[in-house]
Amino acid sequence: MPSGLRIVTEEVSSSRSAAVGIWANVGSRDESKSVAGASHFLEHLLFKGTKTRTALEISSSIEAVGGEMNAFTGQEYTCFYARVIDNDLPLAVDVVSDLITSSTFTSEDVDSERKVVLSEIAVRDDDPSDYIHELYLDTYYGDSPVGRSILGTVNSINKMPRNSIFNYYKKHYQPENLVVSVAGNVKHKKVVKLVEEALSKDGFLDVPNNKHEVRESTPIKTPGLGKVGIIDRKTEQAHILYGFPGLARNDERRFALSVLSSAIGGGMASRLFQEIREKRGLAYTTYAYPQQFAGTGTLAFYAGCRTEKAEEVIKLMREISESVAQHGLTAEEISRAKGAVTGGLILGQEDTGSRMSRIGKSELVYGGIMSFDDILAKVRSVTPEQVHQLARDLFSAPATLALVGPFRSRAKFEKVIS
Repeated sequence: MPSGLRIVTEEVSSSRSAAVGIWANVGSRDESKSVAGASHFLEHLLFKGTKTRTALEISSSIEAVGGEMNAFTGQEYTCFYARVIDNDLPLAVDVVSDLITSSTFTSEDVDSERKVVLSEIAVRDDDPSDYIHELYLDTYYGDSPVGRSILGTVNSINKMPRNSIFNYYKKHYQPENLVVSVAGNVKHKKVVKLVEEALSKDGFLDVPNNKHEVRESTPIKTPGLGKVGIIDRKTEQAHILYGFPGLARNDERRFALSVLSSAIGGGMASRLFQEIREKRGLAYTTYAYPQQFAGTGTLAFYAGCRTEKAEEVIKLMREISESVAQHGLTAEEISRAKGAVTGGLILGQEDTGSRMSRIGKSELVYGGIMSFDDILAKVRSVTPEQVHQLARDLFSAPATLALVGPFRSRAKFEKVIS
């Protein structure tokens, strides 16, 4: 659009639903220390009321038609979305757009929601299976925006005044920083008209013609290579993340990474599951997952086990990574992993919400949308040699370890991963 706003749609004529999402190109990595947690805090505040709707009216308007509405914040983007019956798409577009253009940001709402965010931080701190992922990123990236908690800290949330959050909103919530994605039983021209009318409130689109910019993929320092991060806590189960450098989001090897991650820890037939759970019964849950950002990424292995078995589990993770780096994966593992990745992608597109997320996120972070068939073809074309070379590249780096459990000594675990 002339304002820099982008609108993308995917028509699914066989569906009776429609999903709309407004994606903002802002997340926790855009925050300075003084406003740590501002992106997530802002996500909460936009639901507190607009010039025309109270907080109750925002939620009840969508619930009254059987729809769902929510939002989430990541390191690099924030998304507000709703999913409704196709006939109710005009309502959904209007309500979600209202949050973006016309929220009131009263001081009373800021103080009230501050308590909610602090409670969310407390819930996170009480759940080691959740906290371990933040500890890993903090250990790996150190004191950098990518490594900091999306929720912020108790100190930063307590000290953040209303004006700081409002200024943060005005800076980042501009049309050129937004993508509106809609998927379902819709027509593109009709969606464009609905969105333009809804977002024109309060002169939101009356801005100079600005071009959108894809986030720069500048490499980021990773001071946590070879380091161990520990949260000493009396838990019945140790929570472990053992990881390596991964790939940046726009790296062409990302399709091989999806196959490698799936083969190592993507399901019950994966190496982690077979070696740690099936053969030895050391953990109930174990898996691998990649995280990809602009300019950086990681590949990490997770397991939750009895505290006295933590050292043994970590040694097995190290042995698996060394074996795959040295010998590669079997033809059967490669074939199974490629089938799991492609099948998961296809099944994941069965609902309009998933389709909305794919096209919205792709446009925001890549500046374009690869066709679904092209994605599947890229995965299917991955060769065993490509996966083996990637494993050698990634697993040759020093591992980073994060642990939550009754552990005090880092030295013992530093020896295990060295």
